[in-house]
Amino acid sequence: MPTIVSCPTCGAKVEWTEKSRYRPFCSERCQQIDLGAWAEEKYTIPGGPPDDPLADPDADPAP
Repeated sequence: MPTIVSCPTCGAKVEWTEKSRYRPFCSERCQQIDLGAWAEEKYTIPGGPPDDPLADPDADPAP
């Protein structure tokens, strides 16, 4: 029995199989809506600012 997941965009039920071309999305439309949300920075991944790759790793940290 295939695994059933909910489309992250619209909530429709999707079979997690090879024939589900856009999984976990139900359609190309829902996939594109999600991609657009990432491009518009509607989603974020929590974390601190990136490390400065040019900083001296042996330097004392700022007080």
